[in-house]
Amino acid sequence: MDAILNRWCERVRAAHADSRPLSLHGSGSKAFYGQPAAGGGEPFDTREYRGIVAYAPSELVVTARCGTPLAELEAELAARGQMLACEPPHFGPGATVGGMLAAGLSGPRRMQAGAVRDFVLGVRLIDGEGRLLAFGGQVMKNVAGYDVSRLLAGSLGTLALIAEVSLKTLPVSFAELSLQLDMPQREALARLATWNAQPLPISAAAWADDCLWLRLSGAAAALTAATDRLCREAAAAGFPARVADAALANAFWQSLREQTHHFFTAARGASGQSQSLWRLALPPTAPALADGGYGLSDETLIEWGGALRWLRGGDPDAIRTAAAEAGGHATLFRGDAALRAAVGVYAPLPPALAAIHRRVKNAFDPHGVFNPGRLYPDM
Repeated sequence: MDAILNRWCERVRAAHADSRPLSLHGSGSKAFYGQPAAGGGEPFDTREYRGIVAYAPSELVVTARCGTPLAELEAELAARGQMLACEPPHFGPGATVGGMLAAGLSGPRRMQAGAVRDFVLGVRLIDGEGRLLAFGGQVMKNVAGYDVSRLLAGSLGTLALIAEVSLKTLPVSFAELSLQLDMPQREALARLATWNAQPLPISAAAWADDCLWLRLSGAAAALTAATDRLCREAAAAGFPARVADAALANAFWQSLREQTHHFFTAARGASGQSQSLWRLALPPTAPALADGGYGLSDETLIEWGGALRWLRGGDPDAIRTAAAEAGGHATLFRGDAALRAAVGVYAPLPPALAAIHRRVKNAFDPHGVFNPGRLYPDM
């Protein structure tokens, strides 16, 4: 495997010398996400460098190479009763560990467990000058100075070629069940604002199709007590509540994680994406988007206890204004290349923050070898 890294370092050094861009990718399952690459780039497939390097279940730490299939890693963890608690989406059967970190996307359990970056302990990477570097390690308290390892989460391959990553794992919950509470969006947001502030074993919360879903995870006794309380409070307010069938619940949470829920698939035509999909990160207590007077649709899907709102279509300026005035930001999660180029995937950065981004990019990749333009068009 060292021969592969040596060859990769040589290839990056040659690209650096020629100021020739490289387009880093694994299976391409998340290629739709981010800005269209500026000027293309020579394809650089990372899947040949694969495999689990080390796994210490008793220490809750695993180290895997970038090209390792995410499904393979998760199967190994499941065999030991452990998991990647952030529930990173695959969006395709070939999703890789490197792609998981580069995209930095998390699933329904993010509201309780944290994001992908929160589980990154250390990395080995190749910078834009072809140097093999290591940051962090395999324990939680090992960082002095800048936490470079976590900086790579969500960088879309624009900073470095991720070679290996060490991740914290967590045990699978002792017990788990889901509740369904029939209620409109505004009532669901009000209930979530109350329950989010209380010590309840809620590991995921989502609202769709006039139904609030709550996933409870933990000890059986804690789940029983929480179920009794939540159902009683909902019934007292006139909203029916019930324990969901386990298979139905698992399918629902998986459909959110992998965006196979009909809310997401309805936006895609037979030939691909027919309607833009916006991802709004907001304070959980923010009101319904349609209440802000921006002309936004009330057709939405809500995750993370109110902190993540999804919208199909809509005016980009109105969506970004609504998100900013609510204290958050809006990302064009899915859209064709023309729309992504026209309005930008991410909200524009304030000048001071943009300057920091450029300095970080220049420190890792001074000649712009890796995925130029994938995060922001001018970087």
